[in-house]
Amino acid sequence: MATAFFTALLAGVLAWNLTALAEEKELPSAAIVKYPYDLESLTVVGAPRWHQVRPKETLLDIARLYGLGYNEMVLLYPRMDPWLPPKRKNLMVPTLWVLPPTQHEELVINLPELRLYFFNKKEKTVQTYPIGIGDEGWETPLGTCRISEKRAHPTWYIPPSLQEKYGQKTMPPGPENPLGDYILKLSLGAYGIHGTSMPWGVGRLISHGCIRCYPEHIALLYPQVPIGTRLEIIYEPIKLGVKDGAIYVEVHPDVYRRIPDYQQYAEEKLKTFPYADNIDRERYFLAVKLQNGVPTNVSKPPEQVRASLAPPRMDP
Repeated sequence: MATAFFTALLAGVLAWNLTALAEEKELPSAAIVKYPYDLESLTVVGAPRWHQVRPKETLLDIARLYGLGYNEMVLLYPRMDPWLPPKRKNLMVPTLWVLPPTQHEELVINLPELRLYFFNKKEKTVQTYPIGIGDEGWETPLGTCRISEKRAHPTWYIPPSLQEKYGQKTMPPGPENPLGDYILKLSLGAYGIHGTSMPWGVGRLISHGCIRCYPEHIALLYPQVPIGTRLEIIYEPIKLGVKDGAIYVEVHPDVYRRIPDYQQYAEEKLKTFPYADNIDRERYFLAVKLQNGVPTNVSKPPEQVRASLAPPRMDP
């Protein structure tokens, strides 16, 4: 069943909006795309892409090239050696996402998918960036806060608990500074969104609670985010969305092990989704089982879904 489902997933990917694919193919990274969205009818953004593995290329290299984190490639290809993927093999790259279920104000971080979203409500566009988050025991906290300070080329004031490890109290700007070249400090404790001296940590549970970005991504994000920008940090491993009249689910592992019964959690998600009657439950729960992080079409026959998602017809 899982093999058939994965085959169906790839078939669906091939049938995705080819116009969107063509528009994006010249871009070096999906993270710099401003995707249009609409909270009523378009909450799945991006389009899958294809990549032929080059000699000496790793899944980490491919992930970074397309604006993905390590987790997004290894979830989709769990049996592939991330350091030695087969040369010249064509891989589907999952550069598509269901938007997180939030107020979509400005910045949103969804911890289970290790991803940040930057919404521009005026333009009705969204950018999305892969991130590294707090490791177990150092979990990135949930909550709503603001960007309280911005610093370029920051000095790292090392927490007392880590000073013995590093043998110093501060670390000046430079290639070894784990904050990277830019930091957006949060009003929530001593946390921040910053670059990194270890890009391979993006897409992993790696930090002591801060949010790490690829160096090239924090350089893009930093000038766009003013002090006072609102940030929501949420925990939503299952996301449901719509695109072109179809319903998609994106499912991630419970990275912090906060959900006692994942199956029950998935059932509860259906109860709050307005188009749940149009979901094929078998496909939905298989996606829940796989937890591969890729938006998957779980609609019943298209004509039924399109009818229910279309605006109501007004009688004359």
